[in-house]
Amino acid sequence: MHLAMWSGPRNISTAMMRAFENRPDCVVIDEPLYAAYLAATGLDHPARDEVIAAGDTDWRRVVERLAGPIPDGRALWYQKHMAHHLLPDMARDWVHTLTNVFLIRDPAAVVDSYLKSRATITPEDIGLQQQVELFDAVAERLGRAPPVLDADEFLQAPEAQLRALCKRLGISFSECMLSWPAGPRASDGVWAPHWYDAVWRSTGFEPWRPRTPHLSGPGARVAEACRPAYERLRTWRLRV
Repeated sequence: MHLAMWSGPRNISTAMMRAFENRPDCVVIDEPLYAAYLAATGLDHPARDEVIAAGDTDWRRVVERLAGPIPDGRALWYQKHMAHHLLPDMARDWVHTLTNVFLIRDPAAVVDSYLKSRATITPEDIGLQQQVELFDAVAERLGRAPPVLDADEFLQAPEAQLRALCKRLGISFSECMLSWPAGPRASDGVWAPHWYDAVWRSTGFEPWRPRTPHLSGPGARVAEACRPAYERLRTWRLRV
């Protein structure tokens, strides 16, 4: 199975990648379209030059690989994607050859966390609007809604959520998805030192705790601009 998890930044996307990577039947790939996205947009992200140098800036080659054979003879290929890395001029047909899941988080929490690492933010930076567009395309092709995970609800019951997701996907649940060794992985993108500090310290999903972000100015406006997309996707979230 080619499993694509479409998320935005400052979600639990890397922890989710750890959970799947801990399965013996699974291989993972970390944001494979990031180099092509940075090269095409010219955006100045942390480690921009390193990301471009380490990745492939030709999205056509990237997607050909992503839809191709699963590496290392594994049964499951977990692909961690940022929805906004799929730019408007990139083809979409390959997405429908994958099994697609959507991971969302309240935009106020995303913006609050994002602004701790970068000085500015736009709605396009957090991917929710792009997630809605992609969700609609996948749902139309499938004739049903694909799975949606809400990060806050997931962290309140990780085992139950993972069991439900695995059942929905038709794969077995494994207890090994709930914990993993601390530290970096060879599969981490070269941007990891700038973004993955908490995940590197983790040995499992962080305990859920309520957060009340206090946003103002541009940050508040971005969160509110993205809220309709979040609320729409949230109506399809996996319930356990």
